[in-house]
Amino acid sequence: MNYTSIFDVIGPNMIGPSSSHTAGAVSIALMARKLFQEEIVKVEFTLYGSFAKTYRGHGTDRALLGGILGFAPDDVRIRDAFSIAEQQGLEFSFTEDHTTSGLHPNTADIVMHNGKGRTQFVRGVSVGGGRMKIVKINSIDVDFTGEYSTLIVKQSDKPGVVAHIASCLAERQVNIAFMRLYREARGETAYTIIESDHYIPPEIIDSINSHEHIHKTLVIQV
Repeated sequence: MNYTSIFDVIGPNMIGPSSSHTAGAVSIALMARKLFQEEIVKVEFTLYGSFAKTYRGHGTDRALLGGILGFAPDDVRIRDAFSIAEQQGLEFSFTEDHTTSGLHPNTADIVMHNGKGRTQFVRGVSVGGGRMKIVKINSIDVDFTGEYSTLIVKQSDKPGVVAHIASCLAERQVNIAFMRLYREARGETAYTIIESDHYIPPEIIDSINSHEHIHKTLVIQV
């Protein structure tokens, strides 16, 4: 059964006016920043559906930019995100896409640049009540919310890799709430995403990265 939390009724602690269009948008961009883990000198946003139609009036643009700047949904600096970004020398742009169909109406694409040739693409969806989920990293479809401590492993899709990751978690007694494998194609780049209702010790990164087919490991704590 699906239950409605009291927090879904009263909404999150946030800078308004809309939990979906501002708080959710901040959370999408803040997660994108955490996934990139590099200095961001340029960011490009593409907005779809309702986001594209109402982002100026609802402050979605400031919310997304605030998340990229590292602001939480209740940070009052979101109101001044444009001027703060300009002061920090962050280049940003917003594009409205009114033609692409089949996406959630509150969808935002984010492309981050580090100024040294490296970029990362993240697609996020604001699902209501200030909550969000990440649905694509680069070219790979994923699905996670950031509501749990999350381990994200970029790897080659080879036999034994997932077993290695699970073994590292078991050694440190990390309880797995959800574990999913996403990949481009058989034998190509893949992501293993593990969500846990326990703290994930950062030292697990070195253990996981010891495998030859692991490219990168990231821990995001709640």
